[in-house]
Formats: sequence, structure tokens, C-alpha cells
Amino acid sequence: MTWRLLGIDGAIRARFGIVRRHTTEPKMTPQICPRFLAAMLLLSLCPVAPAHAQAAAGPAVPVTTVVPLREDVPVLVRAIGTVQAFQSVVVRARVDGTLDKVLFTEGQQVKPGDLLAQLDPRPYQAILDQALAKRAADEALLANARGDLVRYAALAQSQTASRQRLDLQRANVAQAEANVHGDDASISAAQLNLTFTRITAPLEGRVGLRQIDPGNYIRAADPASAGIVAITQIHPIALIYTLPQDTLPQVQQAMRQGKLQVLAYSSDDRTKLSEGELLTIDSAIDATTGTIKLKAVFANADDNLWPGQFVNVRTRLETKRGVLTLPSAAIQRGPDGLYVFLVKPDSTAALRPVDVAQDDGHTAIVAKGLDGGERVVLAGQSRLSIGALVVATEPRPAS
Repeated sequence: MTWRLLGIDGAIRARFGIVRRHTTEPKMTPQICPRFLAAMLLLSLCPVAPAHAQAAAGPAVPVTTVVPLREDVPVLVRAIGTVQAFQSVVVRARVDGTLDKVLFTEGQQVKPGDLLAQLDPRPYQAILDQALAKRAADEALLANARGDLVRYAALAQSQTASRQRLDLQRANVAQAEANVHGDDASISAAQLNLTFTRITAPLEGRVGLRQIDPGNYIRAADPASAGIVAITQIHPIALIYTLPQDTLPQVQQAMRQGKLQVLAYSSDDRTKLSEGELLTIDSAIDATTGTIKLKAVFANADDNLWPGQFVNVRTRLETKRGVLTLPSAAIQRGPDGLYVFLVKPDSTAALRPVDVAQDDGHTAIVAKGLDGGERVVLAGQSRLSIGALVVATEPRPAS
């Protein structure tokens, strides 16, 4: 009888150290004890547990557990944005002159029409007085020309004055009227320039730092001038941020359902600064970066947002109702996909593959793999293996 006839394959022979020797001697049938043969057959039928399923010998592993929770989870799109003033203007002088007074305090809130500064008005008052005097003189000439026109018209009817003389007098009257209209325009310009010596706020906002001191001569046409002061509107305030072009259809679809909520967080992405709403989407995608700009508006009543500030932005597209959630730290990634460790009733660890519909870095929505009653390991996974004995804390809801 040979080993093959006895039904013992190469794996069994290798397990028990039985090796066939190849020699030139005639083959002989080995003599084997029946009991020994039966024992080897029984051992060959016993399954060998995979290496990854064998629990490592040693003390129990301490872990922290949570229970999956069903809750409403917002669908958020994250980005980084820059706060901008809703409106901003640099206040400049419209006419040349010496700055007499500065009537605002740096950091002051102003309204449209509030007086900010005063230029020396005397040169422009003098120009206005000259224009008024010239108009009075031209009005006197106009009155005299009209009187002469009446007299020449009467003489022309009696044939005492020529027709040419009458027409000339009519031209003199028209010229005098034109001079008076010109004087009116000069007066209006002089009055306007005199008004420009009073520099007022064009919009409601916060006054910045003063750029020039009283006593300096200001030239309105000076391109190097930084102006007198800048006013920025921060109630409300704007936020500009960019999103990848792939998210544009989702944002557009959500905007059709109504206003989208936009949340502004601090640089550590933990402190919520303000809540606003999406105002509009830019008209074109930036071809160089593949992104598109969006503009949100915030009431900013508590002044938590400031122009030029960098913030973390979350745009809420929708809210998923009653979904199964876990903290993101409980989700593990392996060569075969995502999984979690469970604690079974016998205090041993088990591995469960899961499908995640959304993970924002804080909360993960589990679409498949859990039913909500499991004890999921939140911390301590690095020392776990399948079947390992664990010491688990009391589970808490996965908020």
C-alpha cells in the first residue's frame, strides 16, 4: 500500500514530517500502525484558523465605545473665505484747499451726510460773490436792451427807425439774456465748489484711520493722495469664498429650494463666528483653478467678522433626516475598504465592514453595515485584532 492509496496527501505528510525518499532501491510498501493512520486522518480534517482571526494571547485591551445614533445631519460644503466690506469708499476732497478741520473720530460709526472735514471756504465764497456781482451787472444790461427793443419797435412801425436797427437790437437783447444764463451757471458752479469744502460721509459705515492732518493743503487731482479717510460698511458684511466646479450643480440645485445658510468659523474651525446666507454665485468659473466664487452676506451685529479676515466657511445644502451616525474617529480604513471594530457580548472584538455616505471630519453617516444597536469602538483600535479580549467603557450616544 502506498501513501496515495491510503488517501494521505502531501499536506498531511508535510505536517507530520513524512517525506518520501527517492532512491534507486525497489519501492516497498511502508508498514503503518492503523491507530497512527487514523489519528493522522482526523487531524487532517480539523480546520486551521486563519492567522488574523486568532486572538493574541495577553491582557485585555481597554477601549472606548459608542452606540450609533439616528439624527438629522446637515449636508455641508466646506471652504476657506475672506471677509470683505459690503461697501467701501475712500473719502477724498473734490476741490483744492487747506484742510481746516477734521470732525470725525477714528473708528466712529457714521451715517450718510455726516460732516467729516472742512476745507477753507473763503476762496470759493469769493468766487461765488464775483459770479453774483457779474450776474447783477448783466441783468441790468439785459433790462436796458429790452427797453431799447421796445422803443425801436415803436419807431419801426412809424417808419422812423430802420428794420435793420430793430433786428440789431433784438440780437443785443438775446446776447444779454445769454450772458445772464452764463452767470447763472457760474453761480451754480461756485456754489457747488463751496459746498465741496464741506466733506460729508457718502454711506453708512465705520471710519478708519485718518490719513491727513488739519493744516495740510489738499489737491483734488493728486493721484498719490491716499484720501482723508476710508469708510467701510460692516453691517451687513460680505464673505467671498471659492468652491470646486464639481460642487456647482449641487449648490445650484439647493438654491432652487430656497436660501442657503452659510456658517463662518474661526481659523481653528471650532468657534462659530456668525451665520448668514448665500447671496449669489459668480458668473464664470476660473479656468486656471477650476473653482467658482460665491458671495455670502452676514448681518454681523456682534462685529465678529472683520474686513480682510480669513475664515472657514460651511455652506448647508440640505439636511438628511434620521440617518445613522458615528464619530469620524470610529471609522477605520483598510485594504478592503472602510470598517469598524465592534465589541461582542462576550467582550471580544469583531470587525464589521461599513459603507459611509458622508464624512465631514466630525460626523460620519453610515449607509450600510450597522443597524444602530452595536457597541462600536471609538478609541483604542490600534491594539485590537479580531477575537481579542477587550475591556470596554460604558457606551455613550455618538453625538
